[in-house]
Amino acid sequence: MGTPTRDELFLSVIEKNKGIIYKIANSFKKDEEDKKDLVQEIILQLWRSFGSYDNKSKFSTWMYRVALNVAIASYRKEKSHNEVTGPIPDRVMDFAGEDILMEREHELNLLQKFISELKELDRALMLLYLEERSGKEMADILGLSETNIRTKINRIKEQLKQKFSKINS
Repeated sequence: MGTPTRDELFLSVIEKNKGIIYKIANSFKKDEEDKKDLVQEIILQLWRSFGSYDNKSKFSTWMYRVALNVAIASYRKEKSHNEVTGPIPDRVMDFAGEDILMEREHELNLLQKFISELKELDRALMLLYLEERSGKEMADILGLSETNIRTKINRIKEQLKQKFSKINS
C-alpha cells in the first residue's frame, strides 16, 4: 500500500480531531444551523491552510488556532452585521455533559452564561483553559505570551468569581 494522498491525510486528521471543531462551534453558536455553517467554514479554512502546517506545534494546537480564528471572525462579522453594541446574552457555551449532577447543573449554566458574555478572545482562552491545555499550548494557539495568558486567566477567573458572588449574595 502506498503513502496516503493529501486528501486522505487531511480527512484522517480531521476525523481524529473533529471534537475540537465541534467544541468550538458549540461555544460560538447556539442555533444548530449556525453551528453546521461554522463547522463547514472551519473545515474549509483548515483545508485551505493544510499545506501550510509546518509541524512546529502539535496538529491539534494548529487546528485550534485556525478554528478559533474562524469562529472569532464569524462572531465579529455577525456582531457588526447585527450592529450589536453589547454582549450577546443568548450565547451559551455547550460544555455540559450528560453525566453532570443535577445540583451542579445550575452552577454550570451560570458559568456558561458568564463565559459567553466575555470578549471573544477571553472566551476562547477560557475554552482552552477548561480543556486543560497547557499555558504554552494556549500561547501558541492564541499568539500570546505565556505570561499574558496567565495574567488574562487570573483576571477572567476573578471576574467570574465576582459574578458568582453577586448571584450568591
